[in-house]
Amino acid sequence: MLPRATEIAENKLVDILLPIRKNGSGTEDKSDEVLKEELRSELRAGHLDSLIVEMEIRQQPKPMQIQVGNNPGDSINIGNIFGQMMGGMKQPVKRRKITVKQAKEDIIAMESERLVDQDSIVQEALVRAEQDGVVFLDEIDKIAANTGGMHEGGHDVSREGVQRDILPIVEGSTVQTKYGAIRTDFILFIAAGAFHMARMEDLIPELQGRFPIRVELDNLTKDDFVKILTEPDNAVIKQYRELLKVDGVSLEFTPEAIDEIAAVSFEQNETSENLGARRLHAVIEALLKDVLYEADDNTEKNIVIDKEYVEQHLASTLKESNLRKYII
Repeated sequence: MLPRATEIAENKLVDILLPIRKNGSGTEDKSDEVLKEELRSELRAGHLDSLIVEMEIRQQPKPMQIQVGNNPGDSINIGNIFGQMMGGMKQPVKRRKITVKQAKEDIIAMESERLVDQDSIVQEALVRAEQDGVVFLDEIDKIAANTGGMHEGGHDVSREGVQRDILPIVEGSTVQTKYGAIRTDFILFIAAGAFHMARMEDLIPELQGRFPIRVELDNLTKDDFVKILTEPDNAVIKQYRELLKVDGVSLEFTPEAIDEIAAVSFEQNETSENLGARRLHAVIEALLKDVLYEADDNTEKNIVIDKEYVEQHLASTLKESNLRKYII
């Protein structure tokens, strides 16, 4: 609906701007249609964005919500309720002086909302959720009941209860949502867990049977850590680089430094608790502790992290890791 809404917004703005243009010089011999086309071309080119116009803008209601449960999402929009009770109260219209650019954005937003058929969107969303939906259940090992632990405060009993609550949804049932009922028969369910303290066999047999394909993931290698540090758009070293740029500090990592950071992260995962890729956050934080602390007062605005810097600043961290195995 965006092209149609944009066209409506342009036509409304052209009608508002036409009297202003006609009062200018050099327009006496031009018809209204010619002036409108000129205005429309200038509007599309952005030449009129900073011009101030006065127009009526419908005020958007502020949501008034109250909490009805323990969940953050369990809330009721009071404004919607009273609006429906009173037959859909129209929001007040107020004349405002705004730029042409802001006026165009406001009109497009209002017209898009008016043109879109919300009922058809909801129906399409329900169909897509049912036919193409994917549900990912993370940390499913946390609800696995440890064998022989039935008397430990009832924790394993409650874990089994959660499994039995999940079971009908995975098997296929109708779930009520605020947009309508959804059948879960064709939704793909994927579960994952570390299973350090529990085993896959500790899940109830019925739930195990609903996840027939099992895949065991390998631990991250040093090469994996190098890829994680360099390839993603939001890699952790890129985040720190942008963070320090705010204070005018340029931070660069040499390839040898990245390789050494990956080696340290891999070694710490192997010799202590395996935190996966989260280990990188702890290592980088320890490495850049001094740089971050002195960022405001740092006279050196170009900092290069090389292999020697990594070895020097992470030496104490490695020493602590090596001594932990001797602590009783």
